Amino acid sequence: MKKIVISTGGGDAPGLNAVIYAVVHACHRRGWEVYGSRSGYKGLLDMDELVRLGLEDVEDIYSTGGTIIGSTNKGNPFEMPFENLAGEVKIVDISDKIFRNFNRMGFDCHIAIGGDGSLEIARRFAEKGMPVVGVPKTIDNDLDATDRTFGFDTAVSTATEALDKLHSTAKSHDRIMVVEVMGRESGWIALYSGISGGADAILLPEIPFDIQKVCEKIMDNELHEKDYAIIVVAEGATVRGGEVITKEQTEIGRSEVLLGGIGEWVATELRECTGKDTRSLVLGHLQRGGSPTTFDRLLAMRFGTAAVRLVEEGTFGHMVALASPGMTSVSLADAVKSRKKVDLTSDKVLTARDIGICLGD
Repeated sequence: MKKIVISTGGGDAPGLNAVIYAVVHACHRRGWEVYGSRSGYKGLLDMDELVRLGLEDVEDIYSTGGTIIGSTNKGNPFEMPFENLAGEVKIVDISDKIFRNFNRMGFDCHIAIGGDGSLEIARRFAEKGMPVVGVPKTIDNDLDATDRTFGFDTAVSTATEALDKLHSTAKSHDRIMVVEVMGRESGWIALYSGISGGADAILLPEIPFDIQKVCEKIMDNELHEKDYAIIVVAEGATVRGGEVITKEQTEIGRSEVLLGGIGEWVATELRECTGKDTRSLVLGHLQRGGSPTTFDRLLAMRFGTAAVRLVEEGTFGHMVALASPGMTSVSLADAVKSRKKVDLTSDKVLTARDIGICLGD
């Protein structure tokens, strides 16, 4: 009988619970035990934060958002901020303690569910000798080693639904609505939702944009008796010759630079150059929430069961990946090697251009 521990790290994504559901069920069929480590690696630091997961614990969770064991994007065991009694903050490496606890508890494998940051941590544990299997999770769909990550389809559906609703209010007031979506340095969410949601312009990180081109698109709309516009902006988009707009967040022992603010900047510029009433909206974490779509539920369950099969085979230090139409695995080193960008020659980009969407170039 094997003992498996699961962790969910980084930002949450619809489908995390579906992976947990699939892992628990697949392990139960094999007579294995499954534990969840709360809030990333917290359960492997404090045994009280480890939770046994049986069939009754995961009943019906496949349809719910979030993660029943919690997640964190501030718990890197290799660089953990620690504040002593004197108020001094030091960065310490507690990975050895986590590995010792992993062995002390008799675990046979760690299934790490996360994006590039969490999988990089998993890779470093694999280098230490921990048996690790990775599962790709990110709404940004920017892991190059897999055709698709779960959470992306739901995020796109959420953004598209928001655009559908904004059309009526924008049309009623002859307004320009600028919608900022997530995606970091990759424009997948912006591209998919922008095309599906009837945007007039989509601004991607992969194409530094000229704001005058967007203004021209809006003025051209008016020549065709369309007095409103919907603009979708990826949070990592940049004006031509400019820099990414960010904001700084300071916490104990660290300062983090976060993307955000480009939507308001674009709205201000469009207001000045067109003279039209312009509003901006940041969808933000709304894209991470809610029940996963059918596609994401199925993909998450496929990933979860594929991870258990890798454990059964003894294929550690790898991440499960979708290589349509089936499942495969890639080394964790290859999984975090590069991020997937929008291919500007793809049919999706060509579709956007052919139906008259401005891409800012």
